[in-house]
Amino acid sequence: IASLILILAFWISGLLAPISEGPEKLSSYESGIEPMGGAWLQFRIRYYMFALVFVVFDVETVFLYPWAMSFDVLGVSVFIEAFIFVLILVVGLVYAWRKGALEWS
Repeated sequence: IASLILILAFWISGLLAPISEGPEKLSSYESGIEPMGGAWLQFRIRYYMFALVFVVFDVETVFLYPWAMSFDVLGVSVFIEAFIFVLILVVGLVYAWRKGALEWS
């Protein structure tokens, strides 16, 4: 019943919401500066691949830090699990390196 109420609330808000489309509403907003040119820019996939590899290893640090702080309490089984986790990430790093995802040229 909660999902029905949620769907009903979205439906009612869609009916009551004001719809005003104009050139000001449809223009892109760039920090208060009047936009120049088109909003469509193509980026090379290399930027996204580099960012994705960075995010993966940044998240790895977030997962490993609490483990390192409580290493003496957790025991050997958690050490083996963390070692397998790091090993999987190293295999991913080697794969990205061989594919050229880390090359910036």
